[in-house]
Amino acid sequence: MNNSYFKALIATTFIFVLMLSFSCAKKQVRDNKQSLTSTSIGDMGEKGTEEPRLIDSDLTSPKAFKEISESETGLKAIFKDIHFDYDDFSIRPDAKEILNNIAEWMLQNTSSYVLVEGHCDDRGTNEYNLALGERRAKSAKKYLVQLGVSQKRISTISYGEEKPLDPAQNEAAWAKNRRDHFLIR
Repeated sequence: MNNSYFKALIATTFIFVLMLSFSCAKKQVRDNKQSLTSTSIGDMGEKGTEEPRLIDSDLTSPKAFKEISESETGLKAIFKDIHFDYDDFSIRPDAKEILNNIAEWMLQNTSSYVLVEGHCDDRGTNEYNLALGERRAKSAKKYLVQLGVSQKRISTISYGEEKPLDPAQNEAAWAKNRRDHFLIR
């Protein structure tokens, strides 16, 4: 066997193995059940067009719930929005007092139901923000359930970035938009 033929055969085999390994590489896919990390925001690219959805509910529509009106000052004082840090869905210490008040009210008003809306600022893709809003709403639900509220009385929905309180593009506006909002029925 000639030496150049042997070198060409080894080079061809090496290239074939290299091509095979790159073509079989697994793509990393983000699943809405996967936990988020602080390094996962980065450059999120173009905005999507996903719709808000009820996440865990026996109810068929968020329209079954209502905003608490300004005339219901007692309820307005209890059902305040809670806020979250950037790219996070952990319940902050300042939110625990609000959630404790909501749980106390729900335990006294056993025929009422609550919808927790998860919201985000507009950094990141629509898909990413819907997933983060979902985690935020579920964090509040989990906290309320731990305080004794029946999980059947709490529904969650994620609006992602679609319903900002403040449309400005600065940290103060983004901080207002990273929130859970509560509606009752």
